Amino acid sequence: MYAVSVTPEVALEDVRTYSGGLGVLEGDKFLGAAKKGMRYLVLTLLYRGGYVDYAINKGEPEPRPQEWRYQDILSNEGEFVVMVRGEEVRVRAWSLAKGSAKAVFFEAVAPTWATKFSERLYIEGGAGERNLKYVFLAKAAAHYLREVVGLENVRVIDLQEAYTAMVPLALREFKEFRFITHTPGPWGHPTVPASLLREEFGYESDEDPVNLTILAARHSKKVFTVSRKHYEITTKLFPQLSGNLTYVTNGVFIERYVPEDLLNAVRRGDPATFREARGRLRKRLLAVVREQLRIDLENDERPVIVWARRLAPYKRPDFPARFIREYPDNAIYVLAGKPHPHDRRGIEFMREFIRLANEFENVAYIHRYDLETAKALLTGGDILLFTPFSGWEACGTSYMKSMAAGVPVLASRDGGVLELIEDGVNGWLFGQDLRYLIPYDSVEASEINERDYDEFSRRLEAAIRLYGSEEYVRISMNASRTALKKADISLVLKKYYGEYGLI
Repeated sequence: MYAVSVTPEVALEDVRTYSGGLGVLEGDKFLGAAKKGMRYLVLTLLYRGGYVDYAINKGEPEPRPQEWRYQDILSNEGEFVVMVRGEEVRVRAWSLAKGSAKAVFFEAVAPTWATKFSERLYIEGGAGERNLKYVFLAKAAAHYLREVVGLENVRVIDLQEAYTAMVPLALREFKEFRFITHTPGPWGHPTVPASLLREEFGYESDEDPVNLTILAARHSKKVFTVSRKHYEITTKLFPQLSGNLTYVTNGVFIERYVPEDLLNAVRRGDPATFREARGRLRKRLLAVVREQLRIDLENDERPVIVWARRLAPYKRPDFPARFIREYPDNAIYVLAGKPHPHDRRGIEFMREFIRLANEFENVAYIHRYDLETAKALLTGGDILLFTPFSGWEACGTSYMKSMAAGVPVLASRDGGVLELIEDGVNGWLFGQDLRYLIPYDSVEASEINERDYDEFSRRLEAAIRLYGSEEYVRISMNASRTALKKADISLVLKKYYGEYGLI
């Protein structure tokens, strides 16, 4: 029997069908399931132009599609037809298998207007096009499960994020759906016109517009959030969901990111071998940024401070930028990440990161932040910064990868951090722990940001001074031990699928 995950994105090596955290999480679940021998099926869209890349022209970022040869990476499974907007839309299914797990990518081949569904991830020509894109995903997924897999071979279907909420409408004879929400932010809870659901699926709603989070929950046996704190916040945002709401905190496929020699050193409690393995990871990171840094990397003993996230305002990229301007000589700084091309504030943060890298010889900015780069940066730094505005990060997983590799994290009190990091023991915490959403562009948020930054700055200065000491090594090894115990993706899979006997 299959466990099926329908998702807008999934991050697998060499595949450009993801923008960030959700895609990487789905990729880690895919690899973890394959290792466990689970029959695991991921259904998603193919994006010929990927998400977004940037070229830097005289300090100005210029967005462009991601180039990738999906025909050389994926297997062509043939074509079928679904009806969208009252017309036949030709679908080509591409796939990638690893052991018992398989990911299937649906490409809209014709007519011309429908091919836009497979152009770019999260980049559309308006709400109408975006809504039809996810109608297409729902109908393609339903057809594939009925005609190719066979519903008798499917045990459970998980709906990742609200844009997959229309799958139950396209597959009404199947009843074992679950819904996983991955963000408290309003962008994760979109609405569609009731007329769209009536015309495409014959579904009548008393509400107009229809909130897709509520729709998904209504057709699901259970609703999951992705951390304990996210659960608490979601009960306040959507009190009507509280009856079947629970949580499974995210995890990571640790061996995807961390070499076995380091993990073995942690398991044996061997600090000498651990230091050697950490040194190799640091060298790998410095090799990635070598061309940007104008310093003697071989003899520079300052710690490498990493901030690597999607450039969104609530993730507070201004915190590392501000600290660098105040303390430019304290460390080697590596900044990474890119914004959505329609996010004006994100683009401005990108400009500031570009300026910092140009002004300071010990600052690197990696704008082509992909999966392989993330592996080097998140595991090779000496301190990772995790800085979201409290309440807005559902869970996060970048800090889990860093911790697993023995990189201590300085984190704001948000998401799943509160379940992993113990201040001063395996990392450091700063800022308020807000259990409700405050608009992060409000006056109240500005006041909180100032208080949070003051503590962030003090804690980071102290962490930098600690670097290289026995105390730092103790915290570093504790971070890895904690991640091995609490953040392994196998624990996540067991919580999701153990009750079905699928793992």
